[in-house]
Amino acid sequence: MKKIIIFILLIGLVMGLLGYYYYQKNTYSKEVLKMEILGPEEVQAFEEMEYLVKLKNNGNVVLEEPELTFQYPEDSVPTTENSKRVEKKLEDIYPGEERTISFKARLFGKENELKKGEAVLKYRPKGLKAFYESKTSLTSKIKSLPITFEIDLPSKIESGKEINFSLNYFSNSDWPLANLGVNIEYPSGFEFLESQPRALEKTNWDLPLLNKTEGGRIQIKGKLSGEVREQKIFRVSLGMWQEGRFVLLKEVVKGTEILKSSLALFQEINGSSEYIAYPGDILHYQIFFRNTGEQPFENLFLVAKLEGQPFDFESIKTDNGQVNKADNSIVWDWRDVPKLKFLDQGEEGSVEFWINLKNDWPVNYPTEKNFLLKNKVILSQTKETFETKIASRLELSQKGFFNDEAFGNSGPVPPKVGEITTYTINWQVKNYYNNLTNVKVRAMLPAQAKLTGKILPENSRLTFDSNSREIVWEIGDLEPGTGIINNPPTISFQISFTPQESQRGQIPQIIGKAKVSGDDLWVEKTIEKLAPEITTGLPDDPTAGGPVQ
Repeated sequence: MKKIIIFILLIGLVMGLLGYYYYQKNTYSKEVLKMEILGPEEVQAFEEMEYLVKLKNNGNVVLEEPELTFQYPEDSVPTTENSKRVEKKLEDIYPGEERTISFKARLFGKENELKKGEAVLKYRPKGLKAFYESKTSLTSKIKSLPITFEIDLPSKIESGKEINFSLNYFSNSDWPLANLGVNIEYPSGFEFLESQPRALEKTNWDLPLLNKTEGGRIQIKGKLSGEVREQKIFRVSLGMWQEGRFVLLKEVVKGTEILKSSLALFQEINGSSEYIAYPGDILHYQIFFRNTGEQPFENLFLVAKLEGQPFDFESIKTDNGQVNKADNSIVWDWRDVPKLKFLDQGEEGSVEFWINLKNDWPVNYPTEKNFLLKNKVILSQTKETFETKIASRLELSQKGFFNDEAFGNSGPVPPKVGEITTYTINWQVKNYYNNLTNVKVRAMLPAQAKLTGKILPENSRLTFDSNSREIVWEIGDLEPGTGIINNPPTISFQISFTPQESQRGQIPQIIGKAKVSGDDLWVEKTIEKLAPEITTGLPDDPTAGGPVQ
């Protein structure tokens, strides 16, 4: 009986050994493939980094049909591939063989944010039908961001007072930064007035491409209202647009405290608080001050400091102020202005002065444009800066000739009743200071004049309405300095003129006054300029001019 039991045990042991051998022969452990990603644990944003995917076959079986998939972090820009998900088919990996595959990218995001790169290897051990997968990853932390982003905001401001603050940005990245954007969240009680550059929906700005050591500024103007000592918080974000997503890079939060306003300042120029100035204007400034507090003010000084290249500072006139030519300021003393000596609760006073604007001043075209007049007013602790925009200077020249080589005019000069004489009309336009759009020149032809159809340049956009007898020259857009630093837009066209008997002995009009107009994008207003009519007297060609014969 014992022999039978021993025999059965031996048979079971042999069968177990055979089964174990068969299992070992037909199974595979993926642990024999060592797979890891080597790379920096900390990176600077936008700096190129390298992922090294390292593979080693520690087994004794060939790994066939290997395919490696590498997934870059979501907020990254691959520099060696065209996609954030890369699939590579590799050659068979033999026992003991090592492989290293490189992937390079630039990561971006907030400081201390973690970014994970992942790798997956799919393969089939030789002799088996099943495929295996091995996975690994590397997480890197963004240790620094080579971008400066700050908000320059006063720490205290009076309720209802106009506030000017700026968002300043600067790049020190070796890699050019594109698709940057800025977003701001305003506190309650804030009224947006304007910004430079203009905002998208008052809260968003797209930034230009930033190369290394390049930066800029967003200037915002508004009014902030609230209760005294109330804290108002501004939250500003800088990010990068990637595939329709706004990836946050930096966020700045800053607050300001509401103060009680006790002295109010406001200004009028030529009777208007929203005056648009023109080159050559004579400006009458009135500065008003009011006590909005509960206590009177005594022995005050009011200072107005003027800034702006268009000012003719030599022309300043004031009745009771002292002009300081060293810094172009005017000071009013309480000894000369009664309301500055004593300003009771709710009372208002004013001072005034006059100054001329130049008609022309040196301009560095094309970088200089959109000129401002600034009046910085200080009264006790209250400070206000009043800004006045200047419209562009637009010029039009209208000239008439008989002796002109452009078309070869004909007919009697001076003209004779019932006979046709042709003349050449020349228009020329200049624009000085601001961008203009929708620029046109218009003039009326008298009943005795007609267009002959001769025009130079031939492709000029010149039209004529036979009913209204109006000629219109469509110019379009004009840059600042057009006609000053380059050739001005010019058109010449021929007209024929047949005087009537009633015009004998007279010097009749052959074309009416010409008017150039354009929409000034800086002052957001249409500006105009007139040129005199032209008669048969031909002031520009007097040898051919004279009364009708």
